[in-house]
Amino acid sequence: MKKVLLLLTPVLAFLWAFSPTLSFKISGKITDAQGNGLGGVTVKIKGASTATTSVSDGTYNIEAPNEKGELVFSSVGYQVKTEKINSRSVINVVLKASEQLLQEVVVTGLGVQTRKSVTANVSSVRADSYNYTPYTVADEKKPVYERLEEDKDDFNTEGYDYITENRFLKVSDNPLSTFSIDVDAASYSNVRRFLNMGQMPPAGAVRIEEMINYFHYEYPAPKEDQPFSVTTEISDCPWNKDNKLVLVGLQGRKIPTDNLPASNLVFLIDVSGSMQEPQKLPLVQASLKMLTDQLREKDHVAMVVYAGAAGLVLPSTNGNEKTKIKDAIDKLEAGGSTAGGAGIKLAYKTAKESFIKGGNNRVILCTDGDFNVGASSDDDMERLIEEERKSGVFLTILGYGMGNYKDSKMQKLADKGNGNHAYIDGISEAKKVLVNEFGGTMFTIAKDVKLQVEFNPVKVKGYRLLGYENRMLNKEDFNNDKNDAGDMGSGHTVTALYEVIPVGVESNLLESVDPLKYQSPKKEIANASHNGEIMNIKLRYKQPDADVSRLLEHPVFDNQAAIAKTSDNFRFAAAVAQFGMLLRNSEFKSNSSFSNVLKLAKNAKGNDEEGYRSEFIRLVESAQSLATNNKNEPAEDVSVVNNN
Repeated sequence: MKKVLLLLTPVLAFLWAFSPTLSFKISGKITDAQGNGLGGVTVKIKGASTATTSVSDGTYNIEAPNEKGELVFSSVGYQVKTEKINSRSVINVVLKASEQLLQEVVVTGLGVQTRKSVTANVSSVRADSYNYTPYTVADEKKPVYERLEEDKDDFNTEGYDYITENRFLKVSDNPLSTFSIDVDAASYSNVRRFLNMGQMPPAGAVRIEEMINYFHYEYPAPKEDQPFSVTTEISDCPWNKDNKLVLVGLQGRKIPTDNLPASNLVFLIDVSGSMQEPQKLPLVQASLKMLTDQLREKDHVAMVVYAGAAGLVLPSTNGNEKTKIKDAIDKLEAGGSTAGGAGIKLAYKTAKESFIKGGNNRVILCTDGDFNVGASSDDDMERLIEEERKSGVFLTILGYGMGNYKDSKMQKLADKGNGNHAYIDGISEAKKVLVNEFGGTMFTIAKDVKLQVEFNPVKVKGYRLLGYENRMLNKEDFNNDKNDAGDMGSGHTVTALYEVIPVGVESNLLESVDPLKYQSPKKEIANASHNGEIMNIKLRYKQPDADVSRLLEHPVFDNQAAIAKTSDNFRFAAAVAQFGMLLRNSEFKSNSSFSNVLKLAKNAKGNDEEGYRSEFIRLVESAQSLATNNKNEPAEDVSVVNNN
């Protein structure tokens, strides 16, 4: 018997050594010094590739290989914290704000610069006295969580376009308002990032239409033969009692996932040195693995990466081969310069080689937008995208990171590429965009969607469109099918708000010019049958594979309701628009206030299952606190310089 045991001992030892390791599950909550839950915090197993991100209330779950080791907690605006596991299944942590990361942002016509306050008793110095220090070979060998603490004072080169707000226009001079729809929501999640860091966002980062359209609204479903429905509401303007507010809402047809056409996707991933931080490439990898889980047998995905050069790391692969796809994602590492143009060319080439007629052919670009090798200027990249979109391949841009985030460049590329743009500030946002809104993000139901609103001069003296500044079109563009416009995805909602000055109201919001010498005065409308209408809405759109547009028309009658009687859609959209004006310190904010925003939003939460509207309320409260503590209006925290 002893001999048998002696013979079995080495065998048992061998089997034990190579038996699968049981994982150790850990959960907890991450808060700031005031006890507020922190979402978007990266939680990483030190020395391993395993990582996760806390959700909006600060809770997280992660699996460690064993009961030992260490967890590393990192988030922009906070000091990195390391905790030993020590067999604990629940680990709650408090992150301290990083004094050095609180910065003064200066918005210019070309980008954002940062003046850094080194200590509390040292005055700010000029931003141009700081030079960006590139990663060295030694830096790239360090773990991400060590570099984060060292690199957080690098020169900030974030880029935002200067926004010239839409003004009030006289109906007698400008009866038509023409613009392209915008389903992008990148601005809201980027604004959220700034506020979560304890900073007011730069005015150029606040695009009111994207903030409004971040949220879903309960509009009626379209008729079977139409890609979208049109809904309108009218009430008093919450921030100017003399004016009216008109809501125009579109609801896209929602196609069940099983009925969506086959997808031919190309993941185009920036793996340059600027993508090394936890909120960049590691978050990209986590995002794309979630998207991979949504793929079906009839879908295919390829993967192209670019740094100093571009390369194909995964040929077109069946959506059922999820392990193979995820393995390719896990092997990605960052380092080198950024040849974005070469990457885009290869991605489109790969997409065209596996093109599915009648399917969803799309390049998904994941980047911070910091292109610096080859074709990299805005003009170069726009021309490249405009040429490539003729192939019928659509473009989705997912923006990541901070410090060198090129918002302006990614906006332009998405607009030119028949695509959409989202900013991913954490794993919960990745889930929203790539899982919860999978159909809307990935599947286009109508392209080149334009709106043209004609105002009735009997009812309306003047008007202003809130937001959509970079989507405005000439009135002649509406009927020109050669002009590009925004696309609408499955189940998407689009909302636009007009502030209207009624006839008979004296307003200093309307600017005038001297009487014209050679023009005769315009006659008032003669047909009294139209007097019940306040405006008429025309829409043009194309089917995803068509070149000729179709026309829809929707008259709007002057059926005004008291603000308390309006829908949750109306009141919440009005709250978000008002918040955007406060963040921008808009000259048209009139009597807007954070208190008014909170009152509207709290009474319009509706069925907030995913908590997005509750999160908005928390962000408004944070902004209100920041504005009170700084004793300044929001936009006075930034200096706006137009370099044009």
